[in-house]
Amino acid sequence: MILTLVETDLEGAATEVSLEAVTFARDLSAAGNGVPVDAVVIGDVSEELRGDLAAYGVRTVHQVGGDDVAAYSGAGWASAILTVREAAGSVVVLAAGTDRGNELMAHVATRAGASMAANVLTFSGLAPFVVTRQVVGGAALEEMNLHQRPAVFTVAGHAVEAKPADVAGAAEVVAHSPTIAPEDLVARVVSTAEPAPDESGALTAAKVVVGAGRGVGGAEKFDDVLELTGLLGGALGVSRVVTSAGWRPHHEQVGQTGSRISPDLYVPCGISGAIQHWAGCSSAKTILAINSDAEAPMVTRATYAVIGDLHEIVPAINAEIRRRGYVG
Repeated sequence: MILTLVETDLEGAATEVSLEAVTFARDLSAAGNGVPVDAVVIGDVSEELRGDLAAYGVRTVHQVGGDDVAAYSGAGWASAILTVREAAGSVVVLAAGTDRGNELMAHVATRAGASMAANVLTFSGLAPFVVTRQVVGGAALEEMNLHQRPAVFTVAGHAVEAKPADVAGAAEVVAHSPTIAPEDLVARVVSTAEPAPDESGALTAAKVVVGAGRGVGGAEKFDDVLELTGLLGGALGVSRVVTSAGWRPHHEQVGQTGSRISPDLYVPCGISGAIQHWAGCSSAKTILAINSDAEAPMVTRATYAVIGDLHEIVPAINAEIRRRGYVG
């Protein structure tokens, strides 16, 4: 059996990346002669969530509840996942490659005495289990063999497209209330606070992101880039140089020390594409780079590129969007 961690949002719905992970698990199941795909959810399972997971072919939803898991704890939640895994007999445990997913799978792998592969893109073998994953912020790919069982890994954002199954699963809900050892609850969330409106996570959730780097030229020269962001209905993301110079706030930074984004379209304007920035944007499905340097790393890695002065190109794009009457 393949056990997939499903993370939920504030409304209790499965996150998009978790549905991608379930889709990946289903592909793995098809390659392994139809091994069942189960989900583990920590917290409440609404009828809507159960229905969604059924549509994605999930056989059983293992719902983990109780006071010990009411607040997030990396070690505590991992212990709960392993309890479910042992009861269900899964040979694969996986999650989406989010901060939480990577932390939990690292705990699970360590306790199970297994290796963990983070940010997996594809698999090419089952005995041993062979995966290809992103390393060095997505700048390189690594093939990794997972000999131990369970095989533990996380799925990189947008490695697959989330798609419902051809045949729905039963998604029968089975409740678990594991007792967590006190030492596993030493580090846990004790309080939460709502973020400020401009720090709400819109950047990481955006389907379109317009990037701005050193090439913009100053804090007072963002008007065209901001207009393009608005016309495309996207979010603004900037490089570390921009935030270090005080041109834009830190919560807009994309990169190794900022946000990691996975939009359908990323339009970096005047961003050279240093490895630290690439670590935050490499999961974008399509990249359209605008840069005056044809040899800039961002240009050479982009899906498409326009070479020239962004202060000439971006206004021209804005004008064409307005002429066509398109608003994102």
